[in-house]
Amino acid sequence: MRDDLGTEISLPRPTTRVVSLVPSLTEAIAATRREALVGVTDWCTHPTDLDVARVRGTKNPDRKAIESIAPDLVVANQEENRELDVRRLREAGVPVWVTRIETVDEAIASMKRLFDEALGWGVPSWLTEAEEAWAAPPSPDGPTVAVPIWRDPWMVVGPRTYTDDLLQRLGYRNAFGADPDPQGDVDRYPHVELSALDSPDVDLVLLPDEPYVFTPDDGPEAFAQAPTRLVSGRLLTWYGPAMLEARATLSP
Repeated sequence: MRDDLGTEISLPRPTTRVVSLVPSLTEAIAATRREALVGVTDWCTHPTDLDVARVRGTKNPDRKAIESIAPDLVVANQEENRELDVRRLREAGVPVWVTRIETVDEAIASMKRLFDEALGWGVPSWLTEAEEAWAAPPSPDGPTVAVPIWRDPWMVVGPRTYTDDLLQRLGYRNAFGADPDPQGDVDRYPHVELSALDSPDVDLVLLPDEPYVFTPDDGPEAFAQAPTRLVSGRLLTWYGPAMLEARATLSP
């Protein structure tokens, strides 16, 4: 079997002990076979009552703790986790399956392979439902939105990101989603001036609660022209069961 980056991995079938270094995949695995999770990061907040070993963060996992847990598989993501940690775990004999997800379709295809091929559990029903829900065409001529992910300095969701594709599939137009060089490097989360966000050209600013925690008192007050809406960052950025909620909750 090969993961999303083409690395060949040998695994027991079915896999019964999993460490997840990706919060969204933690939720997906818990929704499918909760008892298989034996370790997760400190950032894995869903389900809220998950009681398993914590192995620090996505960017600084406790590799020794993971080795001591002796998982059948560690699940990681190219964007969220460091190649160094993946390589060191593999050198220690720990199998690591790396996902690569930048679009809604990639999320569905990647999770199908993870659950069916890597874990040997078959495709979960919630994933089939998510695929059916996202098969619907987007609404044409939707509003132009901006999604800040940080302030001071302001940073926004840009092109070639899962969130940008999700917005397009919902019928929005990402004000910062244009990709000037489809074949080259691009700033996927660019810095912008507040004036570019608080603009008549932006119909709506979606303020998520992660990674920056925008709140009623921290975020909306910065905007004098563009309307704002506080939303769950999980629905904008997490692939997994959150995809079903996102389709129903975030539509224009």
